[in-house]
Amino acid sequence: MAMQEGLIAGFNHAPASLGRVLVLGLGKSGKAASSYCAALLGNRVDTLTIAAGARNDDARAFAREMEQRGARVLFEYEHFEETYDLCIASPGISQFSDFYKNAQEASTEIISEIEFAWRECPDDRTWIAITGTNGKTTTTALAAHLLKTAGLSAAPVGNIGDVCLSAVAQRSASYYVVEVSSYQLASTKLFAPKVAVLLNITPDHLSWHRSHEAYVDAKLKVLANLSKVDGAVAVLDATDNTVRATVRALKALGDDKRGFAYIPIGTSAGIGESMIARCGSSNAAYLDDDKLVVEFNGVRNELVCVDELQIKGPHNVSNALAAASSALAVGVSAEDVSRGLRLFAPLEHRIEPAGTVNGVGFYNDSKATNVDATLVAFNAFAPGSSIVLLGGRDKGTDLKPLVKSARENSCAVICVGEARERFIQAFTSDVPAGCKLAVYEADHLRDAFDMACALAKPGQIVLLSPACASFDEFSCFEERGDVFKRFVAEYAARIAPCGDSEAGQGGAV
Repeated sequence: MAMQEGLIAGFNHAPASLGRVLVLGLGKSGKAASSYCAALLGNRVDTLTIAAGARNDDARAFAREMEQRGARVLFEYEHFEETYDLCIASPGISQFSDFYKNAQEASTEIISEIEFAWRECPDDRTWIAITGTNGKTTTTALAAHLLKTAGLSAAPVGNIGDVCLSAVAQRSASYYVVEVSSYQLASTKLFAPKVAVLLNITPDHLSWHRSHEAYVDAKLKVLANLSKVDGAVAVLDATDNTVRATVRALKALGDDKRGFAYIPIGTSAGIGESMIARCGSSNAAYLDDDKLVVEFNGVRNELVCVDELQIKGPHNVSNALAAASSALAVGVSAEDVSRGLRLFAPLEHRIEPAGTVNGVGFYNDSKATNVDATLVAFNAFAPGSSIVLLGGRDKGTDLKPLVKSARENSCAVICVGEARERFIQAFTSDVPAGCKLAVYEADHLRDAFDMACALAKPGQIVLLSPACASFDEFSCFEERGDVFKRFVAEYAARIAPCGDSEAGQGGAV
């Protein structure tokens, strides 16, 4: 990318002077941006103002530290009387909120923390950006793992691992594999990774984006500047209807006008079909019989068989193809990719084996905070084998696909928490003749777990895959998943004298 006057040589887009800086919010991103800019006061930063939001003990302590370093901290502040050269917005603050709009009016430029991190990064570092409604955490962790397996200095960052700006400040890696959300992408302008992965786009976060169209637009910004990066590659899940439309648009542009290569995963028929065979694409990632294959730059890379993956389910085959495509795009050998794929273990809270007790398998999928993520979990197990714990804080999404899949794939559902009344109504309305799905309700996760244990028979699965946020009972999905795993361990300890148990050691899906 051509350097402009006033930029520091050797960086992506780092101005010699950042001027008057405003930071919105004091979440992890806001704290990282505040600390980074405070270190530049009297040098590249003239003044630093932090709009901290609500007061709490943690925010007050951080504010005192920032004030001692020369920053000004404003609590519960909505309107800005001063003007700023740069505003760095935390991802929790919607671009449609009055707070964001007021800051935007007061600032010459407003960007997200990930955009700022990329600008401040040395230009000899390689960025792989991974987004999508579901699967991005697993794909990010797996892509970073594949690079590390090949001996490269790689760090998973963003919504997994360190905040991007903290990792960049520490110069912690040569390759940054970043899980990037729609919130972060919405306020990007110049952000240009070497590889951009778009996994899928289904309705989510509508309260933040206000419309599905705005959500889609934010996701697609991951591709906006690829043409400015030499050798850039987009990896796109062509089994997803919205993403496949983007694949068609990119193909129509032609290589010269598009300015970067792309690797489509599967086709409208699924991951078992190649876009090369289907419509003459230059590259493709797909499942050939039982083997993961990536064809890129004229080379057919046959990787591993599905049963060699430790991560289970069709969705994880797609995630593995995306991660493998990313690694191959930055020069990792097929041999190293295959070895890394075999070694990668499931992540916490993502269809995580939590133990087997008296022949009943327990799986923690607390990360499934929307319907589409739970649909993926349903399909990871044998039909009719699962008792599924659903519910929490309702996101208000359409439950018809969830009900249909549960009736096809599960033997029972237990609806819990704030969402249970709407879930119970959805599951007990218009029940087709012959439907064998049992429907129960419980007040809390503890009650639902105990009920599931009483119902489960050897060979069946108890699956926590809530399709809801956790905030009715827990502080985050991680806490919810940890509590579920604790319940499993306690249950195993209680009945150990009566039968076999392997708490924390799940069997094969």
